Amino acid sequence: MITTKEKLRLKYIKKRLNISDFERKLWSKEIANQCLKLPIWHNKIFHIFLSIYKNKEVDTDPLVSLLKDKNKKIIIPKINGLNLNHYVYEKNILIKKNNLGIPEPLNGNKIKINLIEVVFVPLIIVDKIGNRVGYGKGYYDRFLNKCDKKVIKVGLSFFDIIEKIEDTTYSDIKLNYCITPKKIIKF
Repeated sequence: MITTKEKLRLKYIKKRLNISDFERKLWSKEIANQCLKLPIWHNKIFHIFLSIYKNKEVDTDPLVSLLKDKNKKIIIPKINGLNLNHYVYEKNILIKKNNLGIPEPLNGNKIKINLIEVVFVPLIIVDKIGNRVGYGKGYYDRFLNKCDKKVIKVGLSFFDIIEKIEDTTYSDIKLNYCITPKKIIKF
């Protein structure tokens, strides 16, 4: 059974790349609708990643629209060396893809990490206790480590959870929830 991060990363990226554009759009909307059922909507400040289209990540546009409709303050990340900076997603913000294909802000107002209440976390796959496999650079683990301990961490995935990721470490931050098109998994 494939259970190391590297093997899982290869397997599930390949599976994700085989998802049709129609499925990606439909499932992303279903994930946004599932998010409506979460007990998070009393919070005000939400951090969300902007999707890498070429990697067929969960499309966060429906979720961004939902956050806007609910008048939430939306925060988006930008890579800065080995870390992430965080910007308020406002009307006048300019977005451009970086060299990794990640849409990032070119301008805007930075926000302090300790103000963020909910983080929508990108992932490739997650296990039954909330450990996730990302792309392996550690950006989100370093970021989440600096967040308030009460921050709610919500992973977004097209795939159901797996049994176990074998090679997790102390620096891996567990999720509170994983949202798939058909269900909410609470850890």
